[in-house]
Amino acid sequence: MCGVRAISNHKFRVGETVEFKPGRMGFPAASRECTIVRLLPIEGGNNLYRIKCVTEAFERVVPEAQLAERA
Repeated sequence: MCGVRAISNHKFRVGETVEFKPGRMGFPAASRECTIVRLLPIEGGNNLYRIKCVTEAFERVVPEAQLAERA
């Protein structure tokens, strides 16, 4: 149950709409509005998420630092 404890520390929840802010300029992201699809285990001290951006056909895995609450 170690993974469950780690996931409970995530800031965002599954189904929540967030703002995706890529860490590198030029990193393709058709839309900044994304939905949290899945909480992933902590890796390298970072909370990870699987997200789906509104206008993209694929999902991506991103660290919590690249996500922000929608205004």
